[in-house]
Amino acid sequence: MTKHRIHSRRISLIKGITWRIIGTMDTIFLSWIFTGNIDKAFHIGSIELFTKVILYYFHERAWMIFHIGKRKIMLENGTIFYEDKHWRSFAKGISWRFFGTIDTIIIALFITGDLHVAFEIGFTEVFTKMLLFYFHERFWLRVTREQ
Repeated sequence: MTKHRIHSRRISLIKGITWRIIGTMDTIFLSWIFTGNIDKAFHIGSIELFTKVILYYFHERAWMIFHIGKRKIMLENGTIFYEDKHWRSFAKGISWRFFGTIDTIIIALFITGDLHVAFEIGFTEVFTKMLLFYFHERFWLRVTREQ
């Protein structure tokens, strides 16, 4: 396995963990607002912590396969690499949110037993998490570009 592949897998894992911290805090906050119960909110967030780290890792790996929305850059030494365009980050956010929303709704339904509350939490997250995901993605592009 090449050094690049090991490095990119490590970055994918670290991105998944940092995103999950942000995402879990958002889920707990929204769950608390819609259930009015901090215990249920933490329960939803703690289950989601595990399910979404796994889901995010595979989502990130799938997006690494495709060069759609990437700009090809050639350095003076002949090295070629690809950098994400802004709209690619947005598209990744949309695709991740689809899977993330379904996961949240299922978990919230399981914990609350209330389909209406589960959909309120899940669909509110569509907006909060897409915005948070975009900024998270842009941050990691800067970090990995510097390396």
